[in-house]
Amino acid sequence: MTESPRRRRGAEARSAPGGHEEPQPREPDLPRTMKVRQKALRTGWTTGTCASAAAKAAASALATGEPVEVVEVALPSGRRVTFATERCGLTAPDRAEAVVVKDAGDDPDVTDGAHVTATVTRCGEPGVELDGGVGVGVVTRPGLGLDLGGPAINPVPAQMIEQAVGEVGDAAGAGLRVVISVPEGERMARKTTNARLGIIGGISILGTTGVVRPFSTASWRASVEQAVSVMAAQGEDTLVLCTGGRTEKGAMLRHPGLPQVCFVEVGDFTGAALRRAVEYGLARVSFVGMAGKLTKLASGVLMTHYTRSKVSTELLGDVTRRVGGGEDVAAEVDAANTGRHAYEIWERAGLLEAAGTELCRRVAGVLTRFTEGALEVDVAMVDFTGQHVVAAAPEDA
Repeated sequence: MTESPRRRRGAEARSAPGGHEEPQPREPDLPRTMKVRQKALRTGWTTGTCASAAAKAAASALATGEPVEVVEVALPSGRRVTFATERCGLTAPDRAEAVVVKDAGDDPDVTDGAHVTATVTRCGEPGVELDGGVGVGVVTRPGLGLDLGGPAINPVPAQMIEQAVGEVGDAAGAGLRVVISVPEGERMARKTTNARLGIIGGISILGTTGVVRPFSTASWRASVEQAVSVMAAQGEDTLVLCTGGRTEKGAMLRHPGLPQVCFVEVGDFTGAALRRAVEYGLARVSFVGMAGKLTKLASGVLMTHYTRSKVSTELLGDVTRRVGGGEDVAAEVDAANTGRHAYEIWERAGLLEAAGTELCRRVAGVLTRFTEGALEVDVAMVDFTGQHVVAAAPEDA
């Protein structure tokens, strides 16, 4: 590569052979407040992990009649971690409540310090009934993988909560209703995109690993660059970029012959990883992601922090038209709530493979232009479990 990709930011989009514009790559800078970190960043805990700890403490208090000061829960990885409760005890003969204060580490998270509260009540039906209380949002629009009208508690945190309560034993056997609430959650949600996504009245209970890693910081960018350097030092020439833990699983299934060092969780810093790959003379890069991140890349954005880029459902509408989708389907995609919502529309219309392949092809074009053809590029889209590749480009990749 003869010049830095960074010099090409201001270039105009050009027309592709198929008629749509090929966006020129651009790499927005980090928000000013995230540029400088003088020390290694601390990891933290997701709202889902805190909710599972609070739920287990409350269930234990209900079972024994005694407050719980320290509680241990399992992360999705199987690792077990302990939390101190801020408050725990019976509030009625058949009801207990516990509070765990969220520590997000050094991630710029609006829910840092949130008092994640679990209220556990005995009920007649066996099993665990989970609901959201004050400060936990209600889902009002499709595209989030959650039931309309239900609480914004994602599937992995829900499983963690049920597992944690189940570990208490006898209390769970009687049947328990678990309500997760976050005082001040509605105020916190005003600093997020929840309302735009159709999550009303509070925050989401999130997390796929249970751990908050500070992806969107200058330090994380440096760690991505270091990971590419380490890979190159091992003599490997194929870099596989994944957006997170779930996509890494899909990437490893797609490239079973590559050693673990080749897989880099890139977070928001695709541009930084590609520059380092070119610098070290690597031969190939494979990008594995879900619909939302791929849409940002397809629009030419190489630094995909949420404050610097949005998912363009209009681009996805254009993709729909390009692969022969009817105008009614394309218009529905144009108005989709999220990238996931567009994915679900494609799936329902029988367009998922074709549209996904076209999206991957556009991303591959952006990455190729960013590196000025110095790397052989392929791109794959996985489903929302991260386990299954549903489309790829080149199609024979």
